[in-house]
Amino acid sequence: MSGMADKPRILVVNDDGIEAEGIRRLAAMAAGIGEVWVVAPDRPCSAMSHRLTLYEAMTLLEEDFPAPVAGAWRLGGTPADCVKTALGHLLPFRPDFVFSGINRGWNAGYDVAYSGTVAAAMEAVMQGVPAIAFSVEYPEEYGAAEAVLPALARELMAKDPGPGAIWNVNFPGCPAAELRGVLYERRVAPLQLYADGFRPERGEDGVLRIRQHGSRVDPAAIPEGTDLAALVAGCVSVGRLRSMVWAE
Repeated sequence: MSGMADKPRILVVNDDGIEAEGIRRLAAMAAGIGEVWVVAPDRPCSAMSHRLTLYEAMTLLEEDFPAPVAGAWRLGGTPADCVKTALGHLLPFRPDFVFSGINRGWNAGYDVAYSGTVAAAMEAVMQGVPAIAFSVEYPEEYGAAEAVLPALARELMAKDPGPGAIWNVNFPGCPAAELRGVLYERRVAPLQLYADGFRPERGEDGVLRIRQHGSRVDPAAIPEGTDLAALVAGCVSVGRLRSMVWAE
């Protein structure tokens, strides 16, 4: 490892914004493993996938972060911007790992394609830094996640998910006493976690607007061996996701 006293250097990012509870919990946990730096969006950026900010300048402010970290910044950009800015401009070293999350809501099934949390981890891998994405069921209950997170993070840091791949970890939102185990090698369920729905709204200005919404998928439709099957059974889901740009 490249950090002081052989501690790994860990960059922590997210897509819910630097004020989110999930990133505070993840950074605090990571600080028990190594030296931690935080770079996160200045606002919620869920479902932005791998979007980059190219046509405007991004604000960058140091942050008084509520966890024992070596440094923290809020960036007026996307999750992928945070990783690119940290690696290309802010940090005078290459971190050993990138942790992304803990996201508010599962990143499982086809929803991984929309996830800013997953995209930030993928950006890290594309730049040669191993990464893990972490998500928890919404509304958040962190009991189960925090019970297994430190040991699971260390375990996955020691395992190579393969070329161009990240570890994708999802936690059920339950107390630690209700957790039913950790299931590995979960494949992505071939369906969306939330069914598509559209709600038309006409404002006082007379303009018609469309609001997207969704309802949770029927558990009976979830195939066995998938990430969603593990989660609805009350287990932690651990799987690999490979960047679609990675060559064979």
